[in-house]
Amino acid sequence: MRITNNMLVSNMLTALGNNESRMMKYQNQLNTGKKIQLPSDDPIVAARALKLRTDVSKIEQYQKNLGDAKSWVDATDTALAQIGDILKRAKELATQAANGTNSPTETGNIGEEMKQLKIQLVHIANTTYSGRYMFSGFKTDQKLINDDESSPDFGKFEIDVNTITEKIQFEIGEGDNININVCGGDIFNLGGNAADGVEPAMMALFTNIITEMEAGDNDGVRSLLNQFDVQIDNLLRVRADVGARQNRIDLSEDRMSNDLVNMTDLMSKNEDADPAETIMNLKMEENVYQSSLAGGARIIQQTLVDFLR
Repeated sequence: MRITNNMLVSNMLTALGNNESRMMKYQNQLNTGKKIQLPSDDPIVAARALKLRTDVSKIEQYQKNLGDAKSWVDATDTALAQIGDILKRAKELATQAANGTNSPTETGNIGEEMKQLKIQLVHIANTTYSGRYMFSGFKTDQKLINDDESSPDFGKFEIDVNTITEKIQFEIGEGDNININVCGGDIFNLGGNAADGVEPAMMALFTNIITEMEAGDNDGVRSLLNQFDVQIDNLLRVRADVGARQNRIDLSEDRMSNDLVNMTDLMSKNEDADPAETIMNLKMEENVYQSSLAGGARIIQQTLVDFLR
């Protein structure tokens, strides 16, 4: 076969182009730190990278959900602790008022503090987290209990809340949800539902005992003392449930942190270029490219004088 000058030039240009492409490939790897720039560079690595990036994004979202869930549950626990303090103080006052040595006036004075405790209890029942009423079930834009002290319905439920079904769920893992709210009826109505216009059992206890104190009826106060224990036991039950959820959230946070580290490591191994290896490959391709340029310069004569030599 006759080798023409055009064939030599064409082959040389093709070889130079290939060498230049390989050199550019390693330069891009050094510039970006990634093994591939396009899916066509390595379809298997590209497909795995997409899967791993999706998994990492999910884990990051779960971590955000866990943060929100933890804040909500912590706020709930704080409110429950305040309710516990109020019940404890109310029981102390009721025990003091039940003492037969108190005069009706003294018992009435104790009732004034009991009224303030009830008002505080109502405000805690309408506690908000991030602008949402925590104990209103799904109706987080509505108050649970009427807090208008001038209203005859003060202290009564303002909305209906089903304690069993109105549970707000956060997704904290693949197929893993957690209930983050406590419905008002569970706390203030001894585990029952909240019904619009009905006075919760806890508020009714305060109403009744305030009435007995205002009447100076020590025996009447004494007959209601054991109901504080019922309310406190119910509150402890709810707090134990909330505490268990806090522990589960903490465990999930630890698991997600470990998963994120593992997935990020896998993603790095799949996508990231090894700098040392890439530099060596680049230098090798540079040598090949320079050699091909030098070889081409000897094959293709640059001037008419060179051609005539």
